[in-house]
Amino acid sequence: MSILEAALRGGAVMLLLLRVAVLLKSARSSRVSRYSALLLACIAAYVVESAPGFAALDLRVRVPIHVVSCTTPAVFWMTMGTLFVDDFRLRWYHALAWLALALLGAAGMFRPSMSIGMMQSGLAVFSLLIGVWHALAGRATDLVEWRRRLRVAYAIAIVLYTLLVIASDWLWAGGLSAAPFSLANAIGMVALIFLFAVVGSLAPTEQQWTAATGRATPAASNALPATPPASGLDAALLAALRKLIDHGKVYREPDLSIASLSQKLDMPEYRLRHLINHQLGHRNFSAFVNGYRLAEAEAALSDPAQADVPVLTIALDAGFGSIGPFNRAFKAQTGVTPTEYRRMRLGVAPGAEPSPFPN
Repeated sequence: MSILEAALRGGAVMLLLLRVAVLLKSARSSRVSRYSALLLACIAAYVVESAPGFAALDLRVRVPIHVVSCTTPAVFWMTMGTLFVDDFRLRWYHALAWLALALLGAAGMFRPSMSIGMMQSGLAVFSLLIGVWHALAGRATDLVEWRRRLRVAYAIAIVLYTLLVIASDWLWAGGLSAAPFSLANAIGMVALIFLFAVVGSLAPTEQQWTAATGRATPAASNALPATPPASGLDAALLAALRKLIDHGKVYREPDLSIASLSQKLDMPEYRLRHLINHQLGHRNFSAFVNGYRLAEAEAALSDPAQADVPVLTIALDAGFGSIGPFNRAFKAQTGVTPTEYRRMRLGVAPGAEPSPFPN
């Protein structure tokens, strides 16, 4: 390994570890910081592992570095979910994917075989693709502008590079660690790491977001302000939005989108996203709209005059396209199913619900 490459790799590792140290300061209170720090630590392990001469190190040094490096795709999956999905929660299958990659990585060092390599590569690609899906799937309803811009670049750049690494390991001996690719690989890693370190430092933390908006989650409150909190054009736009929501009941349209709502208000989409995000404190358009739908459904289920109205009818009238998404959203917000909620509010005996529709 040349002096230039050693300097590049050493600088990349130091930059990554410095960023990890910064993120760890807020790791206890910030999920984004926790998973981002873990992802950067995994990338640092790969920078070391992919260096020429790594195989000559003591096995006790190589094994932990290699195992941490192998878990990068699973950590990437979790980090993308945390960063881009507001209600993301760590599930058992995330931990299972991480553990499987760690075990396969360790097994590959002691008992290298094509079957282990194929399983490891397949699981890695799967994890990466799910991470990309997290980054790209919600872009249309994302109201946070910096996050919208970050989604495509962040996910695609990392995934393409990681897929290149996986493919290179199968195409030629030594992969990107072999000459003449090693130096080019080091240069590319340093460029990507520096780019994302800068981008990451510009993105607001969860604490900064909460302090700026006055709410920690997009579902904290759905009520539009009684008086517009802004002046001038924003005040007029908020008044128009309030009219559509409160009087026009526009949220009842199942296919309502940021594009169709912006057309109704005769304003550009970016301005409407900015209005809902900065003035009302919501991060996601679907959650913003569903808040009104759920509020109407809760009121209907609590109304004795509507005790005979089927739950499905209430869901459709409120703007949900089908019973499944309604049930999931309702239980996520209230902790109970719509039928259980109606029973508690109206004091209906179990088994006496008038609705024949399962929920």
